[in-house]
Amino acid sequence: MEIETIDRIIDKHHCEASNLLQIMLEIQSSNNWLPKEALKRVSERLKVPMTRIQHIATFYKAFSLVPKGRHKVHICVGTACHVRGATRILDTVEEATGIKPGETDLDMKFSLETVNCLGCCALGPVMEVDGKVHGKMSPVKTAEALKTYE
Repeated sequence: MEIETIDRIIDKHHCEASNLLQIMLEIQSSNNWLPKEALKRVSERLKVPMTRIQHIATFYKAFSLVPKGRHKVHICVGTACHVRGATRILDTVEEATGIKPGETDLDMKFSLETVNCLGCCALGPVMEVDGKVHGKMSPVKTAEALKTYE
C-alpha cells in the first residue's frame, strides 16, 4: 500500500487519534489487510503508540495482519446451520478452494472463516461471500456459487 494512499486516508479523518479505528477500517477495506508499514505510518502521523494500534488490530476480528483474498467466505456453523448440514458446506468449500478456515489460497482469491451466526438462521445452512448471503445451501449449490466469483 502506497504512503500517499495511507496519508490520504489519515488526512480525510483530520489526522486525529480519535479517528484511529475508522482510519484502520478504511485501510483494511481498501487493501484487504493491515500491512505493518501502513500501521507504522498511522502511528507516526497520529502520534499513537504502535502497541496500541497492534492491540486494536488483534482485538477486532474485522482486522487482519496477514493478506486476505479478494473474496471473503464465511460459513455459519451455529446451531441452526450445523443441524442442517453446515459441515458438508464447509467441506465443499475446503475442497473447492484448497484452504481451511483461517487460511487464504495462494492466488489470493478466497479467504475462509467460520462464524457462529450470520443472523439468518431460517436460511441455514448459510454461506456468505463478500457480504452476500447464500441460504439453504447444499454441496452442489455451494460449488456452483463459488464458481461465480472470479
